[in-house]
Amino acid sequence: MSATKSTAEPSYREYQGKYKGILAWILSTDHKRIGLLYLYTMMVFFGVGVILGLLMKFELLAPGKTIMEAQTYNSFFTVHGVIMIFVIVIPGIPAVFGNFLLPIMIGAKDVAFPRLNLFSWYIYVTGIIIVLISLLAGDGAPDTGWTFYAPYSFKTSTNMLPAVLGAFVLGFSSILTGLNFIVTIHRMRAPGMGWMKMPLFPWTLYGTAWIQLLATPVIGITLLMVIAERVLGIGFFDPALGGDPILYQHLFWIYSHPAVYVMILPAMGVISEIIPTFARKTIFGYKFIVGSTLAIAFVGYFVWGHHMFTSGMSGTALFTFSILTFLVAIPSAIKVFNWISTMYKGSILVDTPFYWAASFIFVFMVGGLTGLVLGALATNVHTHDTHFVVAHFHFIVFGGTGFAFFGALHYWFPKIWGVKYDSKWANTGWLLFFIGFISLYGPMFYLGMKGMPRRYYDYDEIFHAGNIISSMGSWVMVAGLIIMLVNLFRSARNGEKAEADPWGGKTLEWTVPSPPPVLNFDEVPTLTKGPYDYE
Repeated sequence: MSATKSTAEPSYREYQGKYKGILAWILSTDHKRIGLLYLYTMMVFFGVGVILGLLMKFELLAPGKTIMEAQTYNSFFTVHGVIMIFVIVIPGIPAVFGNFLLPIMIGAKDVAFPRLNLFSWYIYVTGIIIVLISLLAGDGAPDTGWTFYAPYSFKTSTNMLPAVLGAFVLGFSSILTGLNFIVTIHRMRAPGMGWMKMPLFPWTLYGTAWIQLLATPVIGITLLMVIAERVLGIGFFDPALGGDPILYQHLFWIYSHPAVYVMILPAMGVISEIIPTFARKTIFGYKFIVGSTLAIAFVGYFVWGHHMFTSGMSGTALFTFSILTFLVAIPSAIKVFNWISTMYKGSILVDTPFYWAASFIFVFMVGGLTGLVLGALATNVHTHDTHFVVAHFHFIVFGGTGFAFFGALHYWFPKIWGVKYDSKWANTGWLLFFIGFISLYGPMFYLGMKGMPRRYYDYDEIFHAGNIISSMGSWVMVAGLIIMLVNLFRSARNGEKAEADPWGGKTLEWTVPSPPPVLNFDEVPTLTKGPYDYE
């Protein structure tokens, strides 16, 4: 592979265009600045979501009321879920690292539609503002849970409409970002970059973009149906008006289970970049990883029913969804096998991004294997709507996406900000986060098997010990999170200047200066080799 390092152009951070100050950022069509706009916005609301989660764990520290009433707890877990899912996890890696790195990794100077890219961020912020209205208006924060299940969604007296409308608007941002990425990958790859020479992170963004484009309209229509039911009295889901509340579950999960792969596929792409770089080896089974990415994106459309095994579906439907759930685990297992095979006999560079990648594999395997427990009919009936589901969900969604997000943040930090971070503090933050994460969510598997239901602010005395360990784990995890973010913030301001390729990576982003210039490349690079050529 060959590329011309850009030296004449100023970096995207130094560029002085038509606008100055904050306007130079919020009116910029540079994909790199837009990626950071997403990051900074998400970090603010991630902090809010973490605080809400921490307060919930304080409430569960002991049986009975601890710091809040039941209604407040209902609102807290609803708002926590809405922020974490719709504002953070679904857009997270694609919006931040996809925007910043996709064009550079495929040899392009920007995304296909730069103005649409900026517009997507404005839609994203608009959706957040509408959601905030639901939290701050007079009738109180919504209390239905982040899924907005019927009949709660049309019976509650809290501020459901702004929350549902905000989630609907956020979906448009996701659709437009997916469309932009698909066109960019199809039309703007560098000369010589055939489909089988494209790095794996862009491949996962490509699979994710199709899910965003095809599945997100389903949830959009579903949320509009909820709005129409509340405002116009149309009986889509209310049995009193001739509706069916189970229909809402089907429509919601037809989108929301593919959305799990919107969250996890880009995370898998991040790990597929970190592992070969730090193992100093060509990725094992490149074509199988590509194929499994597309297989996950495809099969993920057909497994939504495993969220509804206790809703009264036919026996045929139950068995079919159970079998499909086990089938979708196969391409995920292929990826894990290939990552471990890549590390086998590799000259591994042990540094912070590798720690995040290795712990991702462990956490993801726990989440995946416990997902099979929920995919089996007999065990699902016992563990449905218990803390076992909460643990599995967080191991996959927060553990999978979160560990990969922080791994990506440390892996590409020198490229994005052009400086190095303090590895000792970074490793300390990772270790505390990992210990806290396992201590926080691990006991929930036990609590769920013992029968503790989820979404309850109170519990029986027999669940006390597990909740104490879980609550204390949340304190350790948040301590690690604070150390990590403070270290990165201080390093971004005062860190030592980073070279173009501090890790010895082989993909195109490591051939341009750190931080990258405005147009990425002086000349569009021409590729002659694959993306992970360490031989």
